[in-house]
Amino acid sequence: MLHVDPIFAATSVAPATLAAGGEAVPPPFTVARVLTETRLDSWLTLGLVLAAGLYLYGVYRLRLRGDRWPVVRTVCFLFPGLGGIAVVTVSGLGAYDTALLSVHMIQHMVLSMIAPIFLALGAPVTLALRTLPVRPRKRLLAIVHSRVARVYSFPLVAFAIFVVNPFALYFTGLYEITLRHEWAHELVHAHFIMTGCVFFWPLLGLDPLPGRWPYPARALLMLLSVPFHTVLGLTIMQSTTLLGGDWYPSLHLSWSDPWNDQVVAGGVLWAGGEFVSVTMLAVLVVQWIKQSEREARRLDRELDRQEARQRAAEASA
Repeated sequence: MLHVDPIFAATSVAPATLAAGGEAVPPPFTVARVLTETRLDSWLTLGLVLAAGLYLYGVYRLRLRGDRWPVVRTVCFLFPGLGGIAVVTVSGLGAYDTALLSVHMIQHMVLSMIAPIFLALGAPVTLALRTLPVRPRKRLLAIVHSRVARVYSFPLVAFAIFVVNPFALYFTGLYEITLRHEWAHELVHAHFIMTGCVFFWPLLGLDPLPGRWPYPARALLMLLSVPFHTVLGLTIMQSTTLLGGDWYPSLHLSWSDPWNDQVVAGGVLWAGGEFVSVTMLAVLVVQWIKQSEREARRLDRELDRQEARQRAAEASA
């Protein structure tokens, strides 16, 4: 097993001291290590297993009583959603997240953008509302429609949180703290997931949320988020200081140069953010078209009912 994550991120001891021991220095990063190294001793692993179990139990309850639940929602929630979080945290990729800034940026993209999008498309709140007993269902509805939920799910508030947080993390001393303390490192993982959910759930999610904007306004907000990753990625690539202070140089990795790795990390953030944002804008447009078609069919049915009532009234007259 690799010793990078538990050793380098667990204590506030100087990383150079840890790296000098030889065993603590991680081996070169390869695809094989991503596929073979796994850590199942974190709280996040337990949370992922619990979330998957509860979701599948809800689907099972629906099928027992003869109700249908779209398979695509289950696939989105379990595989790109929860599975994406697992790939970048408990696999070998997560073992290098404190040794390589580029790996951390891949984590950033998956935890804050890719996984929350598919979690939202899985509609877990809707599933819970359809399977919970009356009293828990009322409590969940009260939480969803509470004042706190209304504030954080308001698109402009969510957009501000989504945009400002990475700049506050990477260009202050906070990022170095997350490298030196495991509790802060794990907290950032949870923070990435929560920030992504707060931003994407009101835009793309299928759950009943209060104060949801119409599709044109949602598309505009999604479009405004596209340049954000370009600016952040280019800023990191062109920065004259290393993110994390002296953490990465003090690891003395013979197979990685911190400056080159930071350029790669900025490129990952730039290209990945552009791709995900544009793709999700397309998904939003498709949702908009489908919603317009459903509304047109609803109006057609209402017109048909009105004509039928009018013909019946004329016949009786």
